[in-house]
Amino acid sequence: MRTAYPFTAIVGQDEMKRAILIAATDPGIGGVMVFGDRGTGKSTAVRALAALLPPITAVKGCMFHCDPEADAGRCAGDCRKTAEGFAETESISTPVVDLPLGATEDRVVGALDLEHALSHGEKRFEPGLLARAHRGFLYIDEINLLEDHLVDLLLDVAASGENVVEREGLSVRHPARFVLIGSGNPEEGELRPQLLDRFGLSVEVKTPTVLADRVDVVRRRDWFDRDPAQFAAAWAPKDAQVGDQLMMARAGLAAIEVPDAVLEASSRLCMTLGADGLRGELTLMRAARAMAALQGAPAATQAHLRDIAPMALRHRLRRNPLDQSGSGARIERAMAEVFDA
Repeated sequence: MRTAYPFTAIVGQDEMKRAILIAATDPGIGGVMVFGDRGTGKSTAVRALAALLPPITAVKGCMFHCDPEADAGRCAGDCRKTAEGFAETESISTPVVDLPLGATEDRVVGALDLEHALSHGEKRFEPGLLARAHRGFLYIDEINLLEDHLVDLLLDVAASGENVVEREGLSVRHPARFVLIGSGNPEEGELRPQLLDRFGLSVEVKTPTVLADRVDVVRRRDWFDRDPAQFAAAWAPKDAQVGDQLMMARAGLAAIEVPDAVLEASSRLCMTLGADGLRGELTLMRAARAMAALQGAPAATQAHLRDIAPMALRHRLRRNPLDQSGSGARIERAMAEVFDA
């Protein structure tokens, strides 16, 4: 089994790592979109996340690894019997699934298991990548190059939390709730607005410009390439510390308070920026709560809002042809107006 590069060994890129941990703390935030230059650690950070995630309890033998504690959202198989205590459970690793650009629609949504049909003479559903990603993470590299029909599929599933397959005499409906993480280089094409809006957070990563950081990246990568096991062992304590922090944040998330003053500040910020709809405020509230949980704070504060506002709002701003400044500069001006007034 290939050794993953440790999450805490990634040099810099603090906003990206913070956004990923926030989304892992509260999956309801809606995922993370990472834009940036090639070779800046986007894919490395996502794949390193798997080692930090705690295991989940699933119905044993369920192809969709449904949650035995959930009252709703189970598939139509034997896992429904867990309500009566009939099904066994098992502990499995939190899924982190890659969706390659060349994947077919059948590979993504699932299809008829031809081998089983030919050998046993009966129809059986072969789960796709959406089923494998249920209760976990679905990662798409170069998501801005994804084919339009797959983008449409993702939009439907992201909105409903279910994957519906109607083909070849099959009629299957199963839960498909996952945290979507995408990465891409904006120079290779823009992401469709409908899909971009589905991401809770959006971050930008850049090539390091500090000499010491660049040297540190090369030094660590060379060590990892020469001896992955030794390198991973050296960083294991720090990764374990972040993993414990994530588990504690998840456990304490529901108890974190979001005062009215923080809600009012988030709404004023969105109004100042002219953000459409209320998804911006909802994301700010959830992300501020998750940030507070990660830091062990009892309540979200305006300081947490300041930290997460750029990643929660930069992809929700209308384009203003009279304002040539970037979204980051516009958000900074709005925060100064709202928080420093």
